[in-house]
Amino acid sequence: MGKNLFIDGQAGTTGLGIAQRVAGLAGLRLITLGEGERKRPEARAAAMAEADLTILCLPDDAAREAVALAPKGARILDASTAHRTAPGWVYGFAEMLPGQAERIAKAQYAGNPGCYATGAIALIRPLVEAGLLAPEQPLSINAVSGYSGGGKAMIAAHEAQGGPAFELYALGLSHKHIPEIMEYGGLTQRPLFVPSVGHFAQGMLVSIPLFLAQLAGTPAPARLLELYRDYYAGSGNVVVHPGLWAENLQPEGLNGTDRLEIFVAANQAHGHAVLIARLDNLGKGASGAAVQNLKLMLELHDE
Repeated sequence: MGKNLFIDGQAGTTGLGIAQRVAGLAGLRLITLGEGERKRPEARAAAMAEADLTILCLPDDAAREAVALAPKGARILDASTAHRTAPGWVYGFAEMLPGQAERIAKAQYAGNPGCYATGAIALIRPLVEAGLLAPEQPLSINAVSGYSGGGKAMIAAHEAQGGPAFELYALGLSHKHIPEIMEYGGLTQRPLFVPSVGHFAQGMLVSIPLFLAQLAGTPAPARLLELYRDYYAGSGNVVVHPGLWAENLQPEGLNGTDRLEIFVAANQAHGHAVLIARLDNLGKGASGAAVQNLKLMLELHDE
């Protein structure tokens, strides 16, 4: 028997990306509302009642309102920031911990991860789990994303005006992804997170510079690489580069895919390392992760 999916906010960047990815997916029917119905609470509630799963692609406040509107028992995957650390919600990063995919599959409420957070947590959580990184250790996280991560206004500005070539932002140092990075990275010390945007449509690099002496036992760089390989062994979506990285890295290398790559660059003589995650901010960082999670929640399998 087929499953029904409703995307509340299908006209946005993430909603469109999900709709495109699930088009033609065997065993799935997409419930759509006409333009005049999309903002009518009664029509949205009826669609949620009909759906086996509703995905929210809405601003945070609107996502909270949608959850309040949902019929009792409705299953929801929220792509906004609103519920990622909320009690009773399962975090939708399937590779984060053993058994996380099963927890997502059984969840009534799941929060789709943020793009930057996905890269940061993929790098941090294995070190914390292994006891190499203390939860209270101060960290700096740097990241660059394509302009598509900034929403419709930023996309329009870049495509119409051609720039800027590069800009730092969120310099109030309170980016909305920090709470989930702390919660699911296993950190008790708030990291210093400096995101940026480049004049390219999509793609992302998240990097964490470290002194090796910050880690328990001052491990060799090869040990970090081995740890990541073991942690993500068997994962089809998280791929660890087989050797220490010493070349340039471009953020667009995984565009159009739903994978995440991990690299370790290091200079052991200086005791320095840089941990790097690369992903498509519209793939594993947004729509791709949502489709991965909906397949788990609806028990859909690739043909």
